[in-house]
Amino acid sequence: MSKHFELMQQLEKDQSFGSETIAGSVLPSQTKRRSGSGELRWANEEALRLVQQVFLLQAQEPPRVVVFAGIEHGNGCSQIAASVAETLAKNSRRPVCLVEANFRSPGLPEMFGITNHHGLTNALLEAGPISTFTKEVAQDNLWMLSSGTLAADSASLLNSDNLHERMAELRQEFGFVIIDAPPLTKYSDALVLGQLSDGLVLVLEAGSTRREAASVATKTLRSAHVQILAAVLNKRSFPIPQKIYSRL
Repeated sequence: MSKHFELMQQLEKDQSFGSETIAGSVLPSQTKRRSGSGELRWANEEALRLVQQVFLLQAQEPPRVVVFAGIEHGNGCSQIAASVAETLAKNSRRPVCLVEANFRSPGLPEMFGITNHHGLTNALLEAGPISTFTKEVAQDNLWMLSSGTLAADSASLLNSDNLHERMAELRQEFGFVIIDAPPLTKYSDALVLGQLSDGLVLVLEAGSTRREAASVATKTLRSAHVQILAAVLNKRSFPIPQKIYSRL
């Protein structure tokens, strides 16, 4: 079991939470980021901490293509992926691309006020450089590859050979690629994307994600040889003890 998952278990134990759920947080949701100045500052600090931990302070070459996937729908995965992409773009000279690979319920374009058409699905079906399918957002150094035109069978495109080629293009075109994927308990999309990436960040929700579901997801990722780079406990309602937080 990964270091971060062990820390979650220790956190739950120290806070006297029941064994049915995982509780705590490493990164807040987008909602908190848009609240008062105190919460906004706290949120920015948390996002920066995760970005430094996973991407910027690595002794060796950092992971450059990373998938974010929740255990279940509603864990706040899209909001966290967006926060990390924004923070990474602000704190790195390398260009960052945020990819909407959640064909089931895409939400990233709406967050940034960008249209959803002409995106990933189109890139998997049409010819042309991957850059022609991306859109620059208001923030410097950040681009988005939206999900694109969606159809009932759009998810099957993730099993096409074209996905390998497009992922390679994204890696070549951008310094970092953050991919938002559907929840692990319902779909295999995150596994497919994870196998073509440098690793996956697992998103859990405080007071909601069941231990059993998190354990199954972790085992599934391991079986698929997808490296778990970090685990994020979202929407916490209490402070993480310093003795544990300092080890994150």
